[in-house]
Amino acid sequence: MHSGTAARKKPAAYAWVILAVVYLAGVAGPVNLFKVPPVMPVLIGAFHMDIASAAWLMSIFSVTGFILAIPAGFIMQRFGPKATGLASIAFVVAGSVLGAVSTTAASLLISRFVEGVGMGLIGVVAPAAIAMWFPAEARGLPMGVWATWVPMGNIVMFNAAPILSGRFGWQAVWWAGAIFSATALVLYAIFFRLPAATKTAAAAQQPAELGKAMANSSLWLISLSFLCFNILVLAVTTFYPTFLTDVLHLDLARAAFLTSVIMLMSLVSSPVGGVISDRIGSRKKVVALPLAGMGFMFLFPFHASGWAIAAVMILMGVFLGPIPTATFAAVPEVMPSPQLIGMGMGVVALGQNLGMVIGPAMFGKLVDSIGWAAAGYALIPVAAIGVVAVLLARVR
Repeated sequence: MHSGTAARKKPAAYAWVILAVVYLAGVAGPVNLFKVPPVMPVLIGAFHMDIASAAWLMSIFSVTGFILAIPAGFIMQRFGPKATGLASIAFVVAGSVLGAVSTTAASLLISRFVEGVGMGLIGVVAPAAIAMWFPAEARGLPMGVWATWVPMGNIVMFNAAPILSGRFGWQAVWWAGAIFSATALVLYAIFFRLPAATKTAAAAQQPAELGKAMANSSLWLISLSFLCFNILVLAVTTFYPTFLTDVLHLDLARAAFLTSVIMLMSLVSSPVGGVISDRIGSRKKVVALPLAGMGFMFLFPFHASGWAIAAVMILMGVFLGPIPTATFAAVPEVMPSPQLIGMGMGVVALGQNLGMVIGPAMFGKLVDSIGWAAAGYALIPVAAIGVVAVLLARVR
């Protein structure tokens, strides 16, 4: 528990404006990321793709994010969060427009790569900007709000895309994504600014200081923990609808909704986890305990039926939400200066995107070789590795 004046330190009022504009900019990424799954059958027919090829329309985002993770930190270090943020949203807008006018599968895939560049950049810029505006003692709640960016984009597009596509064709989904992103771009350009203290700080760091920051074992342990977390999340969210339809014979709409309960619950548990993290003065506990809970939950999803399916999804969502919140809040606390926060976020984004690449591929192979239930059990050691990694890190 914090005490004294530090505990009463409050962010500037404009910090909440910054949170709003970077959140909107951030959500533009997953809004465009998740426009593919709801209209995947339409795209397969329109572009004469097979399922394996169509899957790359999603995978390219994670691959792009992995490639960009560390460079994004250097880019933000060099050009600052405003210019880098504007560039990131511009990439999303350009990619969505390119996709809307695509007539071949190749051009559609290229458009997804362009969009992925934008999402990879904003995923580093936004939490770094939040950390610059909010003092350490008050970062839990805003990081908790930020941590809902991917679930929010998922929920928005999973509900909007089928309606738009059904009425106006799949291209309408892409144009809607472009309009949403362009709106975020304009608001970011108008309202984003750096806090006064950061403006006067030296923009460049000594190479020795940067090298020391990148060699920080706690930063890489946090990244490893987040990698393990993303393996778990992507494994269950990618394949659980397939399990429910193929094994339990649920219809696709119901299977998709039940799986989405995880994300719906995280919209609540993410900010709540941030508040708890600030109150108890610990990031480590708010990662380690929920991650252990997530690992334990993998004993159940592939045995559940009836009401138990929803119960398992609700509990997973409760455990899921606080983990990215506390992870993002921990990074600034292990970096030696505010100007290096972007580099720290880049290292964590590296773990995040690598986990997003590994999770579906690994779990799919496990299901093929040992079956659903055993594949679920095999994820428990992954959670354990993540728990040990964050406990070894030197962070509150």
